[in-house]
Amino acid sequence: MNELAKFLVEAKKNTYASVGESGEIILEDGSKELVYEENDLKYKDRYFGFNPFIGEEVVQKDGKTIWGMNYYGKILRKTISEKQVYNFLKEALSRVDKENPFRGPDNYKKEGFEYRNKVKGNIKNFKGVEIILYKGEEVYKLEYHGGILN
Repeated sequence: MNELAKFLVEAKKNTYASVGESGEIILEDGSKELVYEENDLKYKDRYFGFNPFIGEEVVQKDGKTIWGMNYYGKILRKTISEKQVYNFLKEALSRVDKENPFRGPDNYKKEGFEYRNKVKGNIKNFKGVEIILYKGEEVYKLEYHGGILN
């Protein structure tokens, strides 16, 4: 599991958290995909929409899917621009760690923004919720769940 957690951290830091939407591939079905590969492991993050959006992340080892996560998120209020919210989200997600390699850290604050991530479980079976507040007002929410596949 430690190898998978380390790989997830590297994959996430090298996809949406660093390049955002500029690094994605647009697929025939209209979804957008980000891919990261290292040795025999391959990470794919595929999602539909912008606000709201829905997606999944999978990790494959030697072509077999071994881990997955589904997510659904949206901006709740237009207090601040979508671009500012998503830029702050990318910054928070870049702080992912191997203890909880699902989204971002438990908490991160900067310039009026606050990111909170509550997760239950472990890499084998988990669910969580992340929110972003701007000046104390909740402006974004995402729910996620996933785990190991046999």
